[in-house]
Amino acid sequence: MTTYETSRWYSPRLQCESTLSRWGHAGQPVLVFPTAGGDAEELERFLMIRALAPLLEAGRIKIFSCDSVGGKAWFEKDKSPEHRMWMQHQYHQYIKQEVAPAIRKDCRTDDIPIWTAGASIGAFHASAVVCRFPDIFSKALAMSGTFGIMKWMERETPTDYFFVSSPLHFVPTLAGRHLDLLRTRYVHFASGEGKFEDISESFWLARVLGEKGIPNYVESWGPDWHHDWVTWRAMMPKILGQWTE
Repeated sequence: MTTYETSRWYSPRLQCESTLSRWGHAGQPVLVFPTAGGDAEELERFLMIRALAPLLEAGRIKIFSCDSVGGKAWFEKDKSPEHRMWMQHQYHQYIKQEVAPAIRKDCRTDDIPIWTAGASIGAFHASAVVCRFPDIFSKALAMSGTFGIMKWMERETPTDYFFVSSPLHFVPTLAGRHLDLLRTRYVHFASGEGKFEDISESFWLARVLGEKGIPNYVESWGPDWHHDWVTWRAMMPKILGQWTE
């Protein structure tokens, strides 16, 4: 039986209530970002927790997940592009300032490195927070990722808030200690090449990271794997299992 806890609080950065859920009792903490518009319980509803149960019950990983306020903002067309880009930045600040400290408190270790994971828009967030905050997040599993998300905006150029949130934009500008630390981190891209998959998105960000000497790898699962939870339920247990052997 996988242990489960959830907490909820008002986030001043998001200006709304937010939820953080946890499964597992011990092991490496992994923050899993939902797909676009998903919530902290998405992993349970789509049977990912069941797929991860052997790793959770063995105490190899603890899974955390929070609401996808940042991902949801991209599709709120009643809000301006500027507001949506600002919300993306606020979401990452919420992850850094509120979620990460809550995870470390749960783990009873003030400086434990946190891994990230996510599929689709969740892959964007998983890779972005490692690149933005390498002092907190050390490894990302980005599955079936979409990284060029400016295509959903009604403007051609990013605002400053979005520029610092998108690794495709800010990573080429990195230097100094931030870049030095990020070069000790790792981003793993896993993607199928079946229906609704676009592995070129993963190669795009991988190339940007590689040009700055940031370790990464693109793993193709081939044409039989589609942009779907069936694929992600196979990917995540296998790869996290390899990482925690």
